[in-house]
Amino acid sequence: MPDASDGFAPCALIPIYNHGSTIARTVHALRAHGLPVLIVDDGSDAATRDVLDALARDEAGVQLLRLPYNQGKGRALSAGLLAAHKAGYSHALQIDADGQHDTDDVPRFLNEARAHPRALVCGCPIYDDSVPRGRLYGRYVTHVCVWLETLSLAIRDSMCGYRLYPLAATCAEIARAPLPARMDFDTEAAVRLVWRGVAVRNLPTRVIYPENGLSHFRMLQDNLRISAMHTRLLLGMLPRAPRLLWRRFRGENACVA
Repeated sequence: MPDASDGFAPCALIPIYNHGSTIARTVHALRAHGLPVLIVDDGSDAATRDVLDALARDEAGVQLLRLPYNQGKGRALSAGLLAAHKAGYSHALQIDADGQHDTDDVPRFLNEARAHPRALVCGCPIYDDSVPRGRLYGRYVTHVCVWLETLSLAIRDSMCGYRLYPLAATCAEIARAPLPARMDFDTEAAVRLVWRGVAVRNLPTRVIYPENGLSHFRMLQDNLRISAMHTRLLLGMLPRAPRLLWRRFRGENACVA
C-alpha cells in the first residue's frame, strides 16, 4: 500500500509495447528514486512479456498490469491511471519505457507536485540533435491548436509523455468521458484537465530520441487522429469560452515555468 501519511503518495506509470530491451533500465532508475512502479503491458510480444514477468517477480515495488491485447498507448495509460488511483496513490508520474526521458529529473517533478498537489506537472522538452526535424516542427502546429483550445498559454507542450498527474481530478475526467485510445491521449488529457480547472506547472526536461529506438507513431493514422482530436477540442472550447476567458482574466491556469 502507498505511504500517504502526508497526503502525497506518488507512483510511476509506464505504458509499454515491445520495449523489452529498455524497460529494465527505466524501472531501476525510477526505483532508485524510491518510486513504486506500475507497468501497463499493452499486449507486448513474448520476449517483452518475459522481461516484464521477471521485473514484477524479482523487483520490489514493481506491479504489472497486463492488457489482453494491444489497444493503444492511451488505453494503457487510462487503465494505469485508474488502477493507481484505486490502489490509493495520489499522483502518477507518466514516463516512456524507451529511455527518451531523463530520470534524473524525477525529484524535480515530485517536488513540484508536492508543492502544487492539485496541478498537472508537464514536461517541457529540451531536445538535442537526435530529434527528427519533421516531428519537431509538427509539434508547433499542435502548440497553437492547444493555445486556442484552452484560450491560454498554460500548456507549453501538450505532447510530451513525461508528466505527473493528480489522480483524483484525472480519474474524475476519465469517468466523465473516456480519453483517446492512442497517440492523441497526451494532448487531449492536458486540454481537458485545463478545462476542468486544473492548474499547469511546466518543467523543462531533456528528451532524446535513442538511436535505433522503436517508435509506435504511425505517421498517417496518428496524424489523422490528432487532426480529428483538434477539431473536436476546438468545437468543445466554444461553449466553454466564457468560463475560460474569465479564468484567464483572474490569472488562473497561468503558464508557469
